[in-house]
Amino acid sequence: MKRTNYLLILVVILFFFNCGDDDFDPVYRQYMREFVQNISRYARTVDENFIVIPQNGQELVTQNGEEDGQSATEYLQAIDGVGREDLFYGYDKDDKATPTDEREYMTAFLDVCESNGVEVLVTDYCSSQSKMDDSYRQNNDRNYISFAAPDRELRKIPGYPVQPYNVNANDITDLSEAKNFLYLINPEDYPTRQAFLTALAATRYDIILIDYFYNGEEFTRNEISLLKTKNTGGSRLVIAYMSIGEAEDYRYYWKDEWKSDPPSWMKEENPDWEGNYKVEYWDPGWQDIIYGSSDSYLDKIMDKGFDGVYLDIIDAFEYFE
Repeated sequence: MKRTNYLLILVVILFFFNCGDDDFDPVYRQYMREFVQNISRYARTVDENFIVIPQNGQELVTQNGEEDGQSATEYLQAIDGVGREDLFYGYDKDDKATPTDEREYMTAFLDVCESNGVEVLVTDYCSSQSKMDDSYRQNNDRNYISFAAPDRELRKIPGYPVQPYNVNANDITDLSEAKNFLYLINPEDYPTRQAFLTALAATRYDIILIDYFYNGEEFTRNEISLLKTKNTGGSRLVIAYMSIGEAEDYRYYWKDEWKSDPPSWMKEENPDWEGNYKVEYWDPGWQDIIYGSSDSYLDKIMDKGFDGVYLDIIDAFEYFE
């Protein structure tokens, strides 16, 4: 066979493998599944109860990325929960209801999670009291745990409702026991580290989801331990945010020379988030930063006593597809 024919066959094979046709499971999705699964497997060799919650990228829960597809069992077994933003409010604009077709598309995947024993945590972006009430009601009706965030920057403890939705004094030792959560990863509204910690400690949320750092400084193990009790009693979970689909130039691992001479796995800057850079998340160089050594991001989180990790930019596969 002529060389040109070989090349033509190769081009055709590569086209169908990467074209993103709904009948195929694109390679970039499987790369992300394996990344999350490896993070989970590694963490649980240290703490068998460590919680892993990927946010968005719900298409990963089925093998072909379709709502009615076969469940991606290995992936679902590796995670305890899934986070989803904008399910009922905020998809197009904050405080605006998410279009019905988009909501139904997302809930189809989220219900796959629920049927496989994976908890669903929803963050809606709405600030008016009526819409916050509606968000909590609709999520509760579907047995989802939810947080109505009045600020997309996630820098506020809501003043409404006065107490968390479904507030309780129960001991929360497992994700399935939680009835509410607080998502607050930007402490810029708090003048000091202690003011931030004091505000968090005064709440009654079942789960507190925060960043591993306060203005670039690591929290201590003792500080995280003190947050694990609600202000009126009852234990709760403290989960650390960690982005695995983008590199952030304000993190401890960032090297100044990357601005002019980036590593091979680093791609373009996210136009919507300054200082965040797309990464080839399957590359060993990037994965070594995330987990596997005493200086890795995940190991630092576990060392400080967090109960789990909340993985962001899971939907990075969309960029490469």
